[in-house]
Amino acid sequence: MSVTSLERVLTTLSQKEPDRVPLFLLLTMHGAKELGVSIKDYYARGANVAEGQLRMLTKYRHDCLYSFFYAPIEVEAWGADVIYVEDGPPNAGAPLALTTEEIKALEPPQVRGNPVLGKVFEATAALKAKVGDAVPIVGVVMSPFSLPVMQLGFDRYLEVMHEEPELMTRLMAINEQFCVEFANAQLDAGATAITYFDPVSSSTIIPPARYLQTGWEVARRTLPKINGPTATHLASGRALPIVDPLVETGTAIIGVSVHEELAALKAVCRGKLTILGGLNGIEMRRWSPEEAEAAVKEAIRQAGSGGGFILSDNHGEIPWQVPEAILLAISEAARRWGRYPLKDGKGSA
Repeated sequence: MSVTSLERVLTTLSQKEPDRVPLFLLLTMHGAKELGVSIKDYYARGANVAEGQLRMLTKYRHDCLYSFFYAPIEVEAWGADVIYVEDGPPNAGAPLALTTEEIKALEPPQVRGNPVLGKVFEATAALKAKVGDAVPIVGVVMSPFSLPVMQLGFDRYLEVMHEEPELMTRLMAINEQFCVEFANAQLDAGATAITYFDPVSSSTIIPPARYLQTGWEVARRTLPKINGPTATHLASGRALPIVDPLVETGTAIIGVSVHEELAALKAVCRGKLTILGGLNGIEMRRWSPEEAEAAVKEAIRQAGSGGGFILSDNHGEIPWQVPEAILLAISEAARRWGRYPLKDGKGSA
């Protein structure tokens, strides 16, 4: 009997070895290439994203559907502008609020019935109708702690975080409300799990001691209110110093950085968290097929044994510039070297 992608992922989440290492190709913009449209036109309709994801699932034979559109879709729902480019992800426009009075006046938008967020629910429901429970559908929210980078701009947010505690408390409260409502609406639409993107909590951006006072407390309040499993992704940020606190938030998966040794991360996370990552999305743009296979083989060698590992890029979004040939090479290599039992823990043909 063949193993479904969802069964494969659930087995590795239980810290056991499935038939092979699960592969998540977290492709977003590449769906526009599949449909032959611009990135802006692609994201105009939920049906486009659903069709793009289904085509990429068939082409690359990986183990997830990714209902993520683009990071600033959340602040777009609050009223912010989005800037589109031809060969990269959409970016947030001007900050929503800068002055203390403007920040105090921020109110979260209605989630259900929102015309911007509705596209996400449309895509998610279409994917669920097509695959049922065979393939995990991965939804995304920005963490309440990281969303202010787009709401206020990074510099203003750091001022609020460090110098205006009362304003920080209010901002976290409204962002937590929005985050939970958006996550649960995606789950209701058919998402299997929610990725909680939280780069500001990474040790790359703030010291671990500061994280324990801020992002960790936010996650401990927020994640239990999400009505489904969660993965915390630090979007290329370092995770080693905060693994144990992350476990206490109740998250099941951690998206890790290529700037830390994968074997060291696996040693710390073994039996506690499933690791997602191992492949450098930026370097992927310049790989040959042989280099792609070597990278896959090495990631599996370092983290594959004993389950608890999902092969993926390190950032949570594969760049537009990564060619189809390399994505196909990664997929083939994952099948070749990721089949259990791994030969001496190092993969087997």
